Amino acid sequence: MGRNLQTGDRLRPVDLARAHGLSTQAVRNYEEAGILPAAGRTPSGYRTYTPLHARALRAFLALVPGHGHRTATAVMRAVNEDAAEEAFRLVDESHAQLLEDRRTLQAVEAALRDLAATPAPEPAAGPRTSGTFIGPLAKQLGLRPATLRTWERAGLVRPRRDPLTGYRVYDAADVRDARLAHQLRRGGYLLEQIAPLLDRVRAAGGLEPLEAALHDWRGRLSARGRAMLTGAAELDAYLRERE
Repeated sequence: MGRNLQTGDRLRPVDLARAHGLSTQAVRNYEEAGILPAAGRTPSGYRTYTPLHARALRAFLALVPGHGHRTATAVMRAVNEDAAEEAFRLVDESHAQLLEDRRTLQAVEAALRDLAATPAPEPAAGPRTSGTFIGPLAKQLGLRPATLRTWERAGLVRPRRDPLTGYRVYDAADVRDARLAHQLRRGGYLLEQIAPLLDRVRAAGGLEPLEAALHDWRGRLSARGRAMLTGAAELDAYLRERE
């Protein structure tokens, strides 16, 4: 689909590589992966590229920050195989994943706000523990004790055992983790999705230090969105030049 090019339009691999801060081997690898259209060849067998190849390389490098290397590669390969609809589908999937990631962040932020606004349950009375037993905690959260035991097996809560009775005892951090898990479960999240977040809460020593992590998460999502816009513009320019 590319236009007929004059000799002056020809680019050596080193020209293409230097213009983008790459090695000539990287350029050859991109061609072999289908990211770039097939190169022309001189009578002596050397590769020659054109401004169309330069535009393809710009499009690929612009797609990577927003979509990742694997998806960017698949998009460029589809375009170069004249399967533009497949390329658009891949781009749409990335945008859908970004939207889902935004919703996940919003759910986590809402859960943390609800957790901060809800008073902690009163600890169970008794001389043997300063924590909360499974029954009172389950009642406070509106759960069955069996649910808390399932969460324990999944690593969401880590109660200690009373040395005399063997009963589970939930201290303040355990109660916090149970309440946060409860909020996220109500938001539709799976146990395996909740466990990594609770690990971060434990590592941070509480909820407040997570603000920095959430701020960084928001920033990364915004940067990804901006990168997708840049990638879309470069991909559109490449498609137009191919036509």
